[in-house]
Amino acid sequence: MTKSNSNLIMMVPALMCILMGQVPVHADSTSPRLAAYYDLRMLLCHQTAYQWRGGNHPTPVANDVIQVGVGRNASYVLTTSGRLLTWSGASNEKQQILDQVTWFVAGRTGVFAARSNGALEYVARPKRWLGEGEIAQPERVGTSIVTASIGDSADYFVTHDGTLFVKGLAHRGQYGDGKLEPSETFIPVASDVVAIKAHTGHAILLKQDGTVMGTGGNIYGPLGRHGIGDKANSWGEIFQEAVAIATGSSHSLAISRDGSLWRWGRNIGLDPEKILDDVAAAAADQSGSIALLNDNSLWQWERAKQPKQHFLCP
Repeated sequence: MTKSNSNLIMMVPALMCILMGQVPVHADSTSPRLAAYYDLRMLLCHQTAYQWRGGNHPTPVANDVIQVGVGRNASYVLTTSGRLLTWSGASNEKQQILDQVTWFVAGRTGVFAARSNGALEYVARPKRWLGEGEIAQPERVGTSIVTASIGDSADYFVTHDGTLFVKGLAHRGQYGDGKLEPSETFIPVASDVVAIKAHTGHAILLKQDGTVMGTGGNIYGPLGRHGIGDKANSWGEIFQEAVAIATGSSHSLAISRDGSLWRWGRNIGLDPEKILDDVAAAAADQSGSIALLNDNSLWQWERAKQPKQHFLCP
């Protein structure tokens, strides 16, 4: 057995638990198999990563992959050998960011990468990257971190005991602690957290009991009724009995314990509404959503419209 195959076999039980909502999800969406940011989307079928924009057909871009991710104009994959790779646009020239990586999350400013030694590191995405500049040196964030998220304005991570930490801008209430002053270091702002997702000035979290809560900018409703029309500066309840969450620039998603997918926000409504059943994973972007069903069919739709099957994993 090769080393890469051995690593994959060890990771399969963890990935199955992720999809069942039993452990924190290390991904930009509800699952390592999906990613979306603005109009860039990725899907993982078996060990093959697919990428597309808008209504285009997904095309394969990498093999031997166990996780996909996207940021602003950048794509990422984690290989079975623990290499974190990135590229821009339709380029096939992939650049290695780090090795010995076990999971990662991506966003506008860069990536959080968990290393095999237990440390979480942050790698900033400089303005000139991807063939135009050197990969930035990783910055050590800490240890005992189980999941994280990079927002457009504030970054978050969750420790083993369920404590949520945040650093960055706070002017839209991104911290959820009632304050609007930024911090240059990570500070604790919530407890009993198992997942955190952040985007354009807002964030939603998932508690251990299945409660979804949100804070930050809420002009268009990604936090439901909580602070609608402006912002919320404290965590407010949005949904219950969830096992996974995702958020885009102005709407949010939650997978319920029964496998149904719920949505709320811009052009949808402030109260969560059910949109699909038998859902394994979901991701939200700037204008719509994607979902992977348990039969490996991929569905895609604009915010206010109904889902349509877009692809089927071969």
